[in-house]
Amino acid sequence: MATANKNSAPKGKLPKVDGMNVGIVVAEWNGHITSALLDGALGVFAREGFDDSQISVFHVPGAVELTFAASQLIESSAFDAVIVFGCVIRGGTPHFDYVCQSVTQGVTSLNADCDIPVIFGVLTVDNEQDAIDRAGGRLGNKGAEAAEAAIKMHAFVENVKNL
Repeated sequence: MATANKNSAPKGKLPKVDGMNVGIVVAEWNGHITSALLDGALGVFAREGFDDSQISVFHVPGAVELTFAASQLIESSAFDAVIVFGCVIRGGTPHFDYVCQSVTQGVTSLNADCDIPVIFGVLTVDNEQDAIDRAGGRLGNKGAEAAEAAIKMHAFVENVKNL
Protein backbone atom coordinates (compact mmCIF):
# COMPACT_ATOMS: atom_id res chain seq x y z
CA MET A 1 0.00 0.00 0.00
CA ALA A 2 1.50 3.35 -0.99
CA THR A 3 2.32 5.83 1.73
CA ALA A 4 2.31 9.02 -0.32
CA ASN A 5 -1.41 9.42 0.34
CA LYS A 6 -2.43 7.66 3.51
CA ASN A 7 -6.06 8.34 2.67
CA SER A 8 -5.93 6.44 -0.62
CA ALA A 9 -6.95 3.10 0.88
CA PRO A 10 -10.63 2.18 0.60
CA LYS A 11 -12.46 3.15 3.76
CA GLY A 12 -15.26 1.31 5.40
CA LYS A 13 -16.09 -1.27 7.94
CA LEU A 14 -13.91 -4.33 8.17
CA PRO A 15 -15.58 -7.71 7.61
CA LYS A 16 -16.72 -9.54 10.73
CA VAL A 17 -14.53 -12.61 11.30
CA ASP A 18 -15.71 -14.64 14.26
CA GLY A 19 -13.16 -16.86 15.97
CA MET A 20 -10.17 -15.71 13.92
CA ASN A 21 -6.80 -16.49 15.52
CA VAL A 22 -3.79 -14.42 14.54
CA GLY A 23 -0.10 -15.10 15.06
CA ILE A 24 2.16 -12.06 15.04
CA VAL A 25 5.93 -12.35 14.73
CA VAL A 26 7.92 -9.27 15.74
CA ALA A 27 11.61 -8.72 15.02
CA GLU A 28 13.58 -7.41 18.00
CA TRP A 29 16.00 -5.51 15.73
CA ASN A 30 14.88 -1.85 15.60
CA GLY A 31 12.53 -2.77 18.42
CA HIS A 32 11.35 0.79 19.04
CA ILE A 33 9.87 0.70 15.53
CA THR A 34 8.58 -2.89 15.49
CA SER A 35 6.92 -2.46 18.89
CA ALA A 36 5.06 0.58 17.53
CA LEU A 37 3.89 -1.51 14.56
CA LEU A 38 2.71 -4.20 16.98
CA ASP A 39 0.85 -1.61 19.06
CA GLY A 40 -0.90 -0.37 15.92
CA ALA A 41 -2.02 -3.89 15.05
CA LEU A 42 -3.17 -4.69 18.56
CA GLY A 43 -5.21 -1.48 18.58
CA VAL A 44 -7.09 -2.58 15.46
CA PHE A 45 -7.77 -6.03 16.86
CA ALA A 46 -9.03 -4.53 20.13
CA ARG A 47 -11.25 -2.08 18.25
CA GLU A 48 -12.67 -4.96 16.21
CA GLY A 49 -13.58 -6.92 19.35
CA PHE A 50 -10.87 -9.57 19.30
CA ASP A 51 -10.21 -11.27 22.62
CA ASP A 52 -6.61 -11.40 23.87
CA SER A 53 -6.73 -15.18 23.49
CA GLN A 54 -7.15 -14.77 19.71
CA ILE A 55 -3.82 -12.96 19.28
CA SER A 56 -0.45 -14.62 19.94
CA VAL A 57 2.74 -12.56 19.74
CA PHE A 58 6.19 -14.06 19.20
CA HIS A 59 9.58 -12.36 19.04
CA VAL A 60 12.58 -13.23 16.88
CA PRO A 61 16.01 -11.56 16.66
CA GLY A 62 15.70 -9.89 13.24
CA ALA A 63 13.92 -9.63 9.91
CA VAL A 64 15.59 -12.67 8.32
CA GLU A 65 14.14 -14.89 11.05
CA LEU A 66 10.58 -13.74 10.34
CA THR A 67 10.06 -16.23 7.50
CA PHE A 68 11.11 -19.25 9.56
CA ALA A 69 8.95 -18.18 12.48
CA ALA A 70 5.95 -17.58 10.21
CA SER A 71 6.39 -21.02 8.64
CA GLN A 72 6.41 -22.61 12.10
CA LEU A 73 3.19 -20.81 13.02
CA ILE A 74 1.58 -21.96 9.78
CA GLU A 75 2.63 -25.57 10.42
CA SER A 76 1.09 -25.41 13.91
CA SER A 77 -2.37 -25.03 12.30
CA ALA A 78 -3.31 -22.77 15.21
CA PHE A 79 -3.70 -19.55 13.22
CA ASP A 80 -5.95 -18.16 10.52
CA ALA A 81 -3.45 -15.46 9.55
CA VAL A 82 0.13 -14.55 10.38
CA ILE A 83 1.57 -11.04 10.45
CA VAL A 84 5.31 -10.37 10.39
CA PHE A 85 6.74 -7.08 11.67
CA GLY A 86 10.27 -5.95 11.00
CA CYS A 87 12.21 -2.83 10.18
CA VAL A 88 15.25 -2.73 7.93
CA ILE A 89 17.01 0.62 7.66
CA ARG A 90 19.41 1.22 4.77
CA GLY A 91 23.03 1.49 5.78
CA GLY A 92 26.30 1.89 3.96
CA THR A 93 26.66 -1.75 2.91
CA PRO A 94 24.72 -4.18 0.69
CA HIS A 95 23.43 -5.94 3.84
CA PHE A 96 20.17 -3.96 3.53
CA ASP A 97 19.52 -5.42 0.08
CA TYR A 98 20.21 -8.99 1.18
CA VAL A 99 17.97 -8.77 4.24
CA CYS A 100 15.13 -7.11 2.32
CA GLN A 101 15.37 -9.65 -0.49
CA SER A 102 15.44 -12.58 1.94
CA VAL A 103 12.39 -11.59 3.96
CA THR A 104 10.41 -10.43 0.93
CA GLN A 105 11.03 -13.64 -1.01
CA GLY A 106 10.39 -15.73 2.08
CA VAL A 107 7.00 -14.19 2.79
CA THR A 108 6.08 -14.30 -0.90
CA SER A 109 6.92 -18.00 -0.97
CA LEU A 110 4.81 -18.70 2.12
CA ASN A 111 1.87 -16.86 0.59
CA ALA A 112 2.19 -18.84 -2.63
CA ASP A 113 2.55 -22.22 -0.93
CA CYS A 114 0.39 -22.06 2.19
CA ASP A 115 -3.31 -21.97 2.96
CA ILE A 116 -3.32 -18.96 5.29
CA PRO A 117 -2.30 -15.40 4.53
CA VAL A 118 1.02 -14.04 5.75
CA ILE A 119 0.86 -10.27 5.99
CA PHE A 120 4.06 -8.40 5.20
CA GLY A 121 4.55 -5.73 7.85
CA VAL A 122 8.23 -5.12 7.24
CA LEU A 123 9.35 -1.55 6.81
CA THR A 124 12.25 -1.20 4.38
CA VAL A 125 13.34 2.41 4.68
CA ASP A 126 16.22 4.74 3.93
CA ASN A 127 16.50 6.19 7.43
CA GLU A 128 15.06 5.99 10.92
CA GLN A 129 12.74 8.96 10.40
CA ASP A 130 11.09 7.17 7.46
CA ALA A 131 10.37 4.27 9.83
CA ILE A 132 9.04 6.51 12.59
CA ASP A 133 6.75 8.23 10.08
CA ARG A 134 5.24 4.82 9.19
CA ALA A 135 5.05 3.41 12.72
CA GLY A 136 2.52 5.82 14.17
CA GLY A 137 3.97 9.05 12.79
CA ARG A 138 2.82 11.42 10.08
CA LEU A 139 2.17 8.61 7.57
CA GLY A 140 0.02 6.51 9.88
CA ASN A 141 0.80 3.12 11.32
CA LYS A 142 1.61 0.29 8.92
CA GLY A 143 1.01 -2.12 11.80
CA ALA A 144 -2.63 -1.08 11.92
CA GLU A 145 -2.84 -1.50 8.15
CA ALA A 146 -1.34 -5.00 8.46
CA ALA A 147 -4.00 -5.99 11.02
CA GLU A 148 -6.72 -4.71 8.69
CA ALA A 149 -5.18 -6.66 5.81
CA ALA A 150 -5.11 -9.83 7.94
CA ILE A 151 -8.81 -9.48 8.72
CA LYS A 152 -9.69 -8.80 5.08
CA MET A 153 -7.58 -11.69 3.79
CA HIS A 154 -9.05 -14.13 6.31
CA ALA A 155 -12.53 -13.08 5.18
CA PHE A 156 -11.40 -13.58 1.58
CA VAL A 157 -10.18 -17.12 2.35
CA GLU A 158 -13.47 -17.93 4.09
CA ASN A 159 -15.45 -16.57 1.13
CA VAL A 160 -13.45 -18.69 -1.32
CA LYS A 161 -14.00 -21.80 0.82
CA ASN A 162 -17.74 -21.19 0.65
CA LEU A 163 -17.96 -20.88 -3.15
